[in-house]
Amino acid sequence: MTELLQKVRVIDPVSEIDGLFDVLIADGYIKAVASHIADIHPDTEIRDCQGLVLGPGLVDLYSHSGEPGFEERETLLSLLQSATAGGFTRVSILPDTSPAIDNPALVAQLQQTRAEGQKGRRAEESLHSYSPLLPYSPTPLLHIWGAITLDIAGKQMTELADLASAGVVGFSDGKPFENLALVRRVLEYVQPLGKPLAFWPSDRQLTANGVIREGPDALRFGLPPIPASAETTAIAAMLELVAAIGTPVHIMRVSTSRSVELIASAKAAGLPVTASTTWMHLLLDTKAVKSYNTSLHLDPPLGNPSDVVALRAGVRAGVIDAIAIDHTPYSYEEKVQAFAEAPPGAIGLELALPLLWNYLVETEEFTALELWRALSISAAECLGQKVSAILPHQPAELTLFDPQQIWKVERKSLYTLSQNTPWLGQQVKGRVVQTWC
Repeated sequence: MTELLQKVRVIDPVSEIDGLFDVLIADGYIKAVASHIADIHPDTEIRDCQGLVLGPGLVDLYSHSGEPGFEERETLLSLLQSATAGGFTRVSILPDTSPAIDNPALVAQLQQTRAEGQKGRRAEESLHSYSPLLPYSPTPLLHIWGAITLDIAGKQMTELADLASAGVVGFSDGKPFENLALVRRVLEYVQPLGKPLAFWPSDRQLTANGVIREGPDALRFGLPPIPASAETTAIAAMLELVAAIGTPVHIMRVSTSRSVELIASAKAAGLPVTASTTWMHLLLDTKAVKSYNTSLHLDPPLGNPSDVVALRAGVRAGVIDAIAIDHTPYSYEEKVQAFAEAPPGAIGLELALPLLWNYLVETEEFTALELWRALSISAAECLGQKVSAILPHQPAELTLFDPQQIWKVERKSLYTLSQNTPWLGQQVKGRVVQTWC
């Protein structure tokens, strides 16, 4: 199929381009990019894309799959469909499934499930016409984080070399480590494997039973607080180990202003570290918890206003390399509890781009290139990957986004099986029109 996208706004952080172009796509490749394309085949589908945005496919660093073990929350197929609808062409899942992804057999099982899901989707394409809710296209690339420790229990290392051979994208438990001696051994052992290594630094003793960032709002809302030092002391310890051993590390879920300072200093000193924050930590602060909506119970918790300011500045400056989605589905029953009792986490794959665009780009706090870079090429670089420029002869791994489309967040408008989001029932401006993988 050959498509001509006319007068589309191309946002390409690889080439630092933001402008109006015609883009010709055929057989999975970009054939031409020009201010005006007139020489086309008669069978070409011509699409008027004025007002639409075309950028590289989005890349999610880490999210959670319910399958295996919690398919009522999310299946692998629903996760990938949700990612497609949100503009993501690459999705990386953490190993906290049941059983945990701590052996090559489970990696192979998930890869097979993904392959079978794509076959089923192709069959579905042959029966259905284009859907405005989910543009039918190949499913996103699925990347799998292999567990660092058996059953992600933080006690005994997995066979990291075997997992690397099985094709994991990198290693992470997605949980805080209590044993720094084990972290040191992991840093030493993983060096020759050449795979990304991601840690979530958090001191669980300092966290205790807290559910909100320590500060005035924690007192006002009567919720047990978590001091910023629960994160910063753990990051400082991690950076000391990296300085001593030299193994590159990705720091996940950065959420405080002091953490941004520590990472900036580490990078300035030449330490091989990258970092990410999650999309909701860029949008909301502790004041939002006033509603006691359990979808605002996150771990790490939403920051104080000064934390949000620092995180946004950190992303713009490149101190925080990427924006992760950390899509965390839970069933209705699991989330209908008191705020402090509900499990932490929220969905986000279908909501992140529209809301980030509205909060950051429409307000002119971020440029479109800055946002798209953090969601695509920088996220890919944290995984040791590259994203192609929007240029002729390059693969068509693209996201087409309508910043003006208004839709309501409800069960029938989402492809995820869960609805744990504070935007449920609200109207959102902006929606992905199509993805090419």
